[in-house]
Order: sequence, then C-alpha cells, then structure tokens
Amino acid sequence: MARSIVSLILVLGSFIFLTSAHAMTIKLGVVTKPGSAQNIVAEKFKQTVEAETAGEITVKIFHSKSMGTETEILQQIQMNTLQMGIITAGVFDTFDPMVRVINYPFLFKDHAQADEILDGPLGQEILDNLATSGFKGLCFSENGFRNLTNNRHPVKTPADIKGLKVRVMASALHQKIWQALGANPTPMPWPIYTELEQGVIDGQENPLWVMEVYKLYEVQKYLTLTRHVYSPHIDVASLKWWQTLEPSTQNLLQRAMYEAAVFQRQDNRSKNSDRLKLLKEKGFFIEESPDYKGLRAAVADLKDAEIYRQPKVRALLTRMLQATR
Repeated sequence: MARSIVSLILVLGSFIFLTSAHAMTIKLGVVTKPGSAQNIVAEKFKQTVEAETAGEITVKIFHSKSMGTETEILQQIQMNTLQMGIITAGVFDTFDPMVRVINYPFLFKDHAQADEILDGPLGQEILDNLATSGFKGLCFSENGFRNLTNNRHPVKTPADIKGLKVRVMASALHQKIWQALGANPTPMPWPIYTELEQGVIDGQENPLWVMEVYKLYEVQKYLTLTRHVYSPHIDVASLKWWQTLEPSTQNLLQRAMYEAAVFQRQDNRSKNSDRLKLLKEKGFFIEESPDYKGLRAAVADLKDAEIYRQPKVRALLTRMLQATR
C-alpha cells in the first residue's frame, strides 16, 4: 500500500510539473571525456530529468573540452550561453575565494567526513555564496583525493618533491600548495597527456580515476598516494537562467543533480581499489605510505597566506578547520 501511495505521488508530481513547465533544452558543459567523473554525474542527471519529464526537458552534454577550459565554461555559465556545468572546485578560485576553503590541504580525513561537511551547513554556505559570482550552487559531486605522479623518481618525503615541475589547475591555492612542498607548479589546462609524454612537465596531481581514464600510466612512472587535497566538483547553474525557472522546475533539477552526485560519489569510491591494482599492473611504481607528517608540516602555514586573509574567507576557514579536527 505504501509503495502504491508513493508511486501515485510521483505520478501526480510529474503531471503537475509537465502542465506547468515549458519545453526546454539545458546545455551542460564538462571539460572531460565520457567515462570521467564529471560525465558520470552529467549522464545520470540527464537520464533522470528526461525520464521524469517525459522528454519535456532535454539535457545536451558538451564534453571533451568542446566548450573550452573549465574557466571558459564557467564564464559561459555566467552569461547563460551554457546553463549548467560540473566543474572542479579549484577552478572557482578566481571567481569566488570562499571556495578555496574546501581545497585546503589535508582538510578532510576521509570520504565520510567530506560528505558530512559538504552536504551540511558549511557546504551550503559555500554553494550559496556562489550567487555573488553569477552561479547557482546546486551540490558537490566527487573528483576525489588528489595524488602526485611524476617521471623523475619515487616520492616519499617533501625533499623528493623539490624541483619537480608539476602541472596544476588555474588556482592560486594549488600553486601555493606545491610551492610550499618545493615543487615548480605550472598552471596548464586539461588534458595534459602530450605535455607529460614530451617531458614539458615532470608530473601532475589528480585522483586515481584520472590516471585510469586518461591512461597516464603510459606517460608516468611514479605514483605517490599523497591524498593532499580532497577535490570535489561543484555542480552549478547559471543564476541568471535559474531565476527564470518555475519553482517546480527548480526543485526537480536540484533533486536530480543531488541524486546524480550521490550516485557518482558511490560509484567512484567503489572502483578505487581496482584502479590501484590496475595502475600497478600497468607498471606504476606506487608509494602507498609517504611521509604524511612531513607533507602536512610543509603546508601548515598556508592558513596564514594572503589568499585566506579576506575576513569572510578566513572566518569560514577557521570554522572548517574546527569542524574537521
């Protein structure tokens, strides 16, 4: 009986939505190729929205850098030439300094803590603040804990990082992190396979799925499980566009994106063990227990860096550090 009532509510909800909504196409941008973490969220979101609206709303996914870099995608979302995007949190650095707080090094102990904080009031505060930059923050999906790879030598301690030319995203914080660790951080848009292959850069830092999907084992030798930053994706919409939508449409899109994000987080985490095995089989030399104490000490002073000195940003960082102790 209970299931029948729930089914009836869902059917009635869909009917009410369809009778109040206008047909539309949502343009959603991601920089990565199919099979990547961002794309899994996008595809799940598309599937849910199109199924629940019987095709009244369609979602067109622009992937594989077809709409430019992540920074360029965000600029298009601001202008509403793209309506939505699934973007690496670090890229928001130049749009909203509040986001730097969640990329603070060694902030989250594990996935459970990351979910608790980002799905809670502190995460919502960051999402809400994105409105000041023209974005509607919807939720957080997962990139994952970032790890270092390089082609020069094994890395166990901060001393081993010294002098490595490491690709980083366009983020002042990520540059500061690798400067503190002694590397030569080099901002560079994604993808970077050719640059790694040609030796333009020594290494890069990303979650394990990136090394699998982009076959970085073909152009890198050494992997260190530094887990130096938990990297979420922020799933956003154009605020200008969002404000034109009926509340029923907003509710449906918000729910569908959150469900897609939770699905993707679980999917990503369930595959990490097999990914590590694959990377070993492909020839990666893997340092699984680096000097975490030394790595943490090397970046400990970042909380006092200029990028965190705005009062609002500093206050949020203080609360975040207290919440994740």
